[in-house]
Parts: sequence; C-alpha cells; structure tokens
Amino acid sequence: MRMGLTMDAACDLPQAFVEEHRISVLPITVKVDGETFLDDRDPAEIRRFIDRRLGNRSHSAETEPTSVEEVQRMFLQHQALEQDCAFCLTITATRSPIHDNVVRASFAILRGYREVREPAGIPGPFLMRVIDTRNIFAGAAPVVFEAARLIAANEAPATIRERLNHIAHNSYGYMLPRDLYYLRARAKKKNDRSVGLFSAMLGSALDIKPILRCFRGETGPVGKARGFEQGAQQLFDYAAARVRAGLLVPVVCLSYGGDVDVLSHLPGHAGLRVACEECGVALLEAPMSITGMVNVGEGAVTLGFAAEEHEAVF
Repeated sequence: MRMGLTMDAACDLPQAFVEEHRISVLPITVKVDGETFLDDRDPAEIRRFIDRRLGNRSHSAETEPTSVEEVQRMFLQHQALEQDCAFCLTITATRSPIHDNVVRASFAILRGYREVREPAGIPGPFLMRVIDTRNIFAGAAPVVFEAARLIAANEAPATIRERLNHIAHNSYGYMLPRDLYYLRARAKKKNDRSVGLFSAMLGSALDIKPILRCFRGETGPVGKARGFEQGAQQLFDYAAARVRAGLLVPVVCLSYGGDVDVLSHLPGHAGLRVACEECGVALLEAPMSITGMVNVGEGAVTLGFAAEEHEAVF
C-alpha cells in the first residue's frame, strides 16, 4: 500500500526532513501591511519574512489557513492519485481552524476519489486519516516524526493511526517568548485572554519571561525566568532531564523565530545536545513557521517532545 503524509505549515520541522519523507504541506497565507507571504515551510519564503523585519507590526497580520475547497483540490488532484492512504496531521484544533477544514474536506474527498482514480487506472479504495496533534509549532513535530517512521516501516494504517493518537495525547510543546507586549497584542487581536496587560507590563518591567506549555490542546504558563537567556537555560536543562528519563519518540524538536543558528548559542543548548547524543535521540532544529512568528513574535523558542505524563518542574 502506498502511504503518504501531509502536515500543517505550522508544524515546525527542518526542510531536509520534510523533503526526505516527501511530506506535503498545507499552506497558510499571511498578510502583513499590504504584503502577502505563503507559509508552506519554504526556506526562501521564511527568509524573506525574516529579512523584511516587520517587527511589532506583524501582530496585526491576517492569517488564512488552507480552505476546505483547497484541501479537496489538493487531495483529489495529488494525494488520491499518488497514494492509497494519506495521513494528514494538523496543529491543535483549539488554536486553529485548519483541523476542522481538513475534516470537512475529507468527507467530500472520500466520496469523490473514485472519479479521479478510476480514469487513471488506479484500483482499490483511497483512505484518508486526519490526526489532531493537539499541539503547536515544535510541539506538533514529534507526531509527524513518528508518522514518517511508521510509514517507512510499512506498518498497517490502523496501527499507525492508533499510535499517532497516543503520541498526540502525550506530546508536550514549550515556548519561551521574547516580547510579552507583542504576545499580548496578538492575543488581543485573536480574542485570546491568556496574556493580560498587567502580566505583560510586569514581565517587561522586571524582564521576567514566562515558560508556556501546550499539552492536549491547552496552553498556559508552567514556569518563569529572569531574562530570556536564563529561560533558555531552564528550558533546555528540563528537556535534557526528560530525554534521560525516557521519551515515547526518540526526538526533540526545536524551532526559533529567526535565524536558527541562534539556538546553538543559547545557554543550555550544548547540554541538551549531549543528552540527546548519549540517549540516541535525534535533535531536530528548524526555523519557526511564518505563522508562528506572527502569532508569538520573532525571537521566540519552541521545543517539543513526547513522553509519559508528568509534572513540569522549572
């Protein structure tokens, strides 16, 4: 059986990994100050966004996820012809309408695939499985990583689906923002009250940075640090400890809202890399999606892994 993988553009993974596993990307259109960017993980487009240095203006950006009709066209014109079973992974449905769009599109796709497969001489049914990763940015990446591994191993679709739902249920995504005013401005635009004005003012005045966590679709603070550098040290030390305690998927994913080379210069990064090497865990680093930078601000770090349920200690 030919199996394939499609992911949301807001799942942060290196382009080399995406290309190696032939992962299709559901694009997101981003409009800022009259400029339009197509967020589809293309490194050149991410570079163009970073180089434009839109800064604090990006919080007013409009984002348009792939529509139901666009998903239908994409799958009926490509996936239904090239694959027999397609897994489509999205960021958490609590933060984006893309999951609902894909689910709605899947009904029409599964009704209409015969009209494109039969004229092409392709026998048999077409299966489509939509998975909510229940996480965002680098936190969504471990599910995609596991999906690619299972597809490469030619596991049965039912086995893959069950495993991916389990990993999504146990994926942890962490974020360390640089600019709390930006984060609050963007949250206000989206009617998200998770970052209040008082918290933003206090954090900026004292240079206190929150460590935020997304787990099972819910996002909130789990720690704080005096300054971004200390926050990075705490986050990477915590991740290194979780690596040594054992992960459900042998990968830690990092993303950065800017030049990804910055990550290796942050405190604690070297220790995390050593822990991953000693435990046989892949450390994947990628630029944050344009959508991610628009929503949380440039210069933010996100980190994701999958592990048994535990309390975060910072």
